[in-house]
Amino acid sequence: MFSAKTYAARRLTLRKKIGQGLIVLPGNTLAPNNYPNNAYYFRQDSSFLYFFGLNTPSLIGIIDVDSGDEALYGDDFTVEDIIWTGPQPSLHELGARVGITETHPLAELEARLRKAIALGRRVHYLPPYRGETKLQLSALLGIKPEVLHDYKSVELMMAVAEMREKKSAEEIEEMERAFQIGYRMHTLAMKMCRPGVVEREIAGAIEGVAKSYGSGVSFPSIVSQHGETLHNLNADGVLEEGRLLLCDAGAETVNNYCSDHTRTYPVSGRFTPRQRDIYNIVLAAHDHVARIVKPHMMYTEVHKAAYTVLAEGLMGLGLLRGTVSDALDSGAMTMFMPHGLGHGLGMDVHDCEAMGERSFDFSSIAERAAKSATCIYRAAWRIEPGTVMTDEPGLYFIPALIDKCRAEGLYRGIVNYEALDDYRDFGGIRIEDDILVTETGSRILGDRKIPITVEELEAVVGQ
Repeated sequence: MFSAKTYAARRLTLRKKIGQGLIVLPGNTLAPNNYPNNAYYFRQDSSFLYFFGLNTPSLIGIIDVDSGDEALYGDDFTVEDIIWTGPQPSLHELGARVGITETHPLAELEARLRKAIALGRRVHYLPPYRGETKLQLSALLGIKPEVLHDYKSVELMMAVAEMREKKSAEEIEEMERAFQIGYRMHTLAMKMCRPGVVEREIAGAIEGVAKSYGSGVSFPSIVSQHGETLHNLNADGVLEEGRLLLCDAGAETVNNYCSDHTRTYPVSGRFTPRQRDIYNIVLAAHDHVARIVKPHMMYTEVHKAAYTVLAEGLMGLGLLRGTVSDALDSGAMTMFMPHGLGHGLGMDVHDCEAMGERSFDFSSIAERAAKSATCIYRAAWRIEPGTVMTDEPGLYFIPALIDKCRAEGLYRGIVNYEALDDYRDFGGIRIEDDILVTETGSRILGDRKIPITVEELEAVVGQ
């Protein structure tokens, strides 16, 4: 965790942004796996961590915007608890670590919130994404779970997203540490890749690395020869000669900052000519994005730049006809890359997307944000110094999607469906790195490259 000064400064900034009312920031509780005393690995809510820094379950932070009072609500461990957990710091001791002197039992929070509501004060909370948190807020505020969404604070959503968007120097240091773990994960996956290995052997090994050097993976690892399935969590395949393995994986540091990288490489250790051609198109798009990203660009501008390079490459192979503008304007590129170029990265692998819209001009999307608690809408996202975003273009040959577009008569004269027949069993390629936007441009996070060129991959895979 960072210093108490860091968290105190963040809370002060948040108070100034919100202006008035009472801010409620619940931490996460333990979530049972298959019976109450067997919980999943604990992962604290990222916004609670950002402002209160404590990786302890069942705490709630309160910030009184009007008075400036800040409090931590929770319960001290009992002797019965300590038998199982060992000695634990008191709530007061926890609060002192992050600059909080006022602490109270959790049972006292409801009365405080109900009093504020009775006085007509605004209670600000972020849209909850966990069932336990929904029930907890419902009980504390006297709001039915199904209508919590209607009373969420769009102002708080915007303020928190704006603050978490711009990474400080100490946050960047954490993300550099996350890169180091990711580097170990991906180079191990490459060395393990050879015919006969089961995909889950690689997935298990790299997730062990994430747990050994940090708090674990930043998302469930994707290790699959079916790279055309974007979020393929089935890792039961046996690696086969001639196929491609896509590995999309990242790590979290002990302070819960994330990395997210993807590499795609041949199981045999050597690309076929066709695989090499497609790979180099994706790599060209990846590298082009890394060169052009700079402050104040709109995300849509960067996304379009990647699409442009991909379309040029596909035209060179005869898979697209006409002009690049034809391919982009018709929407044909969505058949080959049906996802966005990238996403924000920080304490979450899709940073801030649990709470609503991403943007720097939130006023332009306030109406949308009020309607949707978890809308992933990046069209209004303007990247600024301190933004960290992924650069992850890809090309995918998805038979079901190709067949659907062909049957519906889409992209006639643009997509060469006959030529695509030869790529139905190709799979997919994605290449991903993490970009920090600086005051003058951008740079890829990390002190070295995860092997990325055809030559670099062929020198490592299967070794």
